[in-house]
Amino acid sequence: MSILKMLWRNLWGGSRTMRFPLKPQETPGFRGLVRFDPTLCTGCAICKFRCTARAIEFKGGKGEFTWSYDPGQCTFCGRCVEGCKTHALHQIAECPPVYTTVGELKESHTLARKPPAPRPAPAVQPAAEKQTANPAPEAAQ
Repeated sequence: MSILKMLWRNLWGGSRTMRFPLKPQETPGFRGLVRFDPTLCTGCAICKFRCTARAIEFKGGKGEFTWSYDPGQCTFCGRCVEGCKTHALHQIAECPPVYTTVGELKESHTLARKPPAPRPAPAVQPAAEKQTANPAPEAAQ
């Protein structure tokens, strides 16, 4: 192929991208934007450690923590949603809005830490069960 033919096709071949208001349709497997429900979050920060794109930031302090998410950095992989045990994160099948400056879409929430759930007390065995569980050495005599 001649270089002139390639230049001609590239310059006068027309646009190969869509204009701004139009956008491609989302594929069925597209997971979409991450949404955060602050009422369900316990502040465990597992979502931050699972985020490979570093779109989630978590800063802890005494009695409170700050959770922030930047969709401009997100790859929409869904690892943070899969790791959230309290289901405070979910995804909606929607493309992120257009932004012009870095960090423009970033959202941040400062929340009070929730106290950990109390652990259940260990079950106490009745005295009769303790005796049968440890046979007496009398049988060995």
